[in-house]
Amino acid sequence: MTIEFVYFAWVRERIGIGGETLDVPAGLATVTDLLDWLATRSPGHAAALADRGAIRVAVDQDFVMPDAPLGTPAEIAIFPPVTGG
Repeated sequence: MTIEFVYFAWVRERIGIGGETLDVPAGLATVTDLLDWLATRSPGHAAALADRGAIRVAVDQDFVMPDAPLGTPAEIAIFPPVTGG
């Protein structure tokens, strides 16, 4: 399965790119499984994904929890929590 990944803010800075299109291996059932796999891609990916409590994930532009089923998304966005004031 091919997925478009989009990275924002310090996630983008740590990974070193704003996005990428990747062929994801079969057998990844949840968003956590996907993040675990993605963290193995480079030291930057590992650094960006090390503290899972400090990132949020959107699957096809819908915010999801880490244990959400992965399904067959077209896009995964990874970003820090947004604060307002």
